[in-house]
Amino acid sequence: MLDDPGVDALVRQWTAERAQDAEAVEAHRIASEWLADAPVAPIVPGIPGQRVRGGAARWSTVEGTDPRYLAAMRKRLPEVPEELLSAAAGWWQMVGGVAEAEEWWDAGMSPLDQRALDYRAAGLAPSDLRRRLGPLTVLEHLRRGSAPAWCVARLQRQRGAA
Repeated sequence: MLDDPGVDALVRQWTAERAQDAEAVEAHRIASEWLADAPVAPIVPGIPGQRVRGGAARWSTVEGTDPRYLAAMRKRLPEVPEELLSAAAGWWQMVGGVAEAEEWWDAGMSPLDQRALDYRAAGLAPSDLRRRLGPLTVLEHLRRGSAPAWCVARLQRQRGAA
């Protein structure tokens, strides 16, 4: 084996522990046959349903994408792959909705762009993107690398001064 007697002993011990005797082989065969005979139900994504009378839990199917979102975005971007629209829809379904995603789009920020969600989380609204901070709009500031938090703070100061 190896020149180190401690390593040799460890390898022999590990090999002996993993050696399969007749009983282990038979147990493995029985388990494999039992699992092969078990019915395989298709795995459907879902969330546990409400238990009405304490009975067995039921699963409600979760639709991955809001069809209204896909229809609205398909009109604007017919060439974008369905997977991209579905991924974007998943984010917008969690935080807003189709109408809000379209507001961001109309304000100049694609709802397919992750930054729209970041701007929303910072406290910006689609109507804020058109507002002016000095010679530039908020959207122009953001596109030039200004932090969303800085834009929010400037807008708050501007509202306070007005």
